[in-house]
Amino acid sequence: MNVKTGNVSSLIFRSLRPCYTQAPLSLRSPCRGHRQSTSQPPKHANRPERTRFSPAASSKYDWIGPPDRLSNLRPIIYHIPENETPLERNLRHLRQETEDWNHEFWANQNFTFSKEKEEYVRSQLTAKGLSERDDDGRKRTLSSEEMAVFYKHFLDKNITRHASYNREWYRRNFTITLMMAKVALHNTWRTLTGQTRGTGREKCK
Repeated sequence: MNVKTGNVSSLIFRSLRPCYTQAPLSLRSPCRGHRQSTSQPPKHANRPERTRFSPAASSKYDWIGPPDRLSNLRPIIYHIPENETPLERNLRHLRQETEDWNHEFWANQNFTFSKEKEEYVRSQLTAKGLSERDDDGRKRTLSSEEMAVFYKHFLDKNITRHASYNREWYRRNFTITLMMAKVALHNTWRTLTGQTRGTGREKCK
């Protein structure tokens, strides 16, 4: 079930929360990127598309969808208010782009992790002279100690990529925070001076 929210403070928290700090050892973190960055791993062919959902057409709130099956992130569809100002539009676009960029990173990272994990398990079983399944057809697994070797190797190999991701994540959210402050100040000033909303159709500066 989709969750709607109109609480600005909760949206700030959602935008500022770095996914990497929540990623468990399997790296199945809980955002598709139109803008490439040095922290983004290469795209993989033949990946399924991102989970999609659609809020009600009459909705007046931001909507948070169910966790995506690729990135494990909950996608957000930002509400477009009537007579949206250029500043509000710029903020919404930046927040949506950051969500998409974050999804792309973790979808690719999770895909790579799963693929390399399968290859590691297969190679270890082959070295032991074992097939991938036992006599009863059940898939064989490795011990936690054996898997710990793979987890450490994967994290060490990707430490630079994760560091670059974290730098870009905080840079983007610092910019979002500043823009949100500008929007809040602009709306407060408009309220104090009794100004009404414009059409929001003028070009963004």
